[in-house]
Amino acid sequence: MKQAVMVSPGKIIVANVEDLVDIKDNQILLNIKKIGVCGSDIHVYHGKHPFTPFPVVQGHEYSAVVMKVGKQVKDFAVGDYVTARPQLTCSQCGPCRKGNYNVCTNLKVEGFQAPGVAQDLFAVDADRAYRIPKEISLDHIALIEPAAVGAHATAKIENIVDKNIVVMGAGPIGNLIAQFALIRGARSVVITDFNAFRLEKAKEVGIANTINLATEGFEAGILRIFGTVGFQVGIEAVGVNAALDNLVNNIEKGGEVIIVGVYEEHPNLNMGFVCEHELTIKGSMMYKDEDYKEAISFLCHNKLVLDPLITHRFDFIDYQKAYEFIDVNSKDIMKVIIDVN
Repeated sequence: MKQAVMVSPGKIIVANVEDLVDIKDNQILLNIKKIGVCGSDIHVYHGKHPFTPFPVVQGHEYSAVVMKVGKQVKDFAVGDYVTARPQLTCSQCGPCRKGNYNVCTNLKVEGFQAPGVAQDLFAVDADRAYRIPKEISLDHIALIEPAAVGAHATAKIENIVDKNIVVMGAGPIGNLIAQFALIRGARSVVITDFNAFRLEKAKEVGIANTINLATEGFEAGILRIFGTVGFQVGIEAVGVNAALDNLVNNIEKGGEVIIVGVYEEHPNLNMGFVCEHELTIKGSMMYKDEDYKEAISFLCHNKLVLDPLITHRFDFIDYQKAYEFIDVNSKDIMKVIIDVN
């Protein structure tokens, strides 16, 4: 079978390896169909992801078809459309015992600290997998993982109904967070970016209020949209210090700031300001089972708009070219899909 291995920063090799045939009794064997490339993957490609060693087989957001079912598996059948959470957890640490396995002390994530799905066949434990109705396209199924990030981040907001929310970053994650905030009943949602292309994509999925930071200051944009009411929740989805500063410095006193972005460098934060304004700063790490299920439910009920997010696709054999293309054309890209089989 084919397998794509990132052997070092900036270098991906597609090789033929031995077919995966044997699986454990609690596993299902998947024929991988579509893989989405995300911002964290690109951090790895640049050698700047803080928790990923080389070599690594990437791929953690994907769609697949079941090829084989383990003896103990009852809920899946050959031919099912599926995806799965990529989290490998210990079940023994304090967070796991409390049900917070998304922040497991010994967490490994497929595609980062454990082999991912960038290959023809992949075995996954059935208790991390989700059967998806075949009415849902394989492209859309591959976007359930980033959608679950949006589900988890917005679920952390206290009493979201009737609050004004600002999402910093109009990439796929920021876009999906904004969509979830609207679905959950926020009064109004604003998404910001320096990228006009991504802001236009936000409007295509129904996020009417945008601030182009290349042409308008953050404070001026907030005043234009919210007036003196301001905003009560800020979500940082780019991993850039300036974005975090804009939220902390302008949010209503007593507001919440949720951090989703992956930072290549440690940000500076004015903790005195956070204290004096009694702000709540929260991290949001990946997702849990309920977030995947909610993302799937919203997708099946046509509440999420995903087609505008898929802007480019590459054949599996061109994995390296896909990353090179993203590097050169990042301003004109939302989601790149790798067609595996």
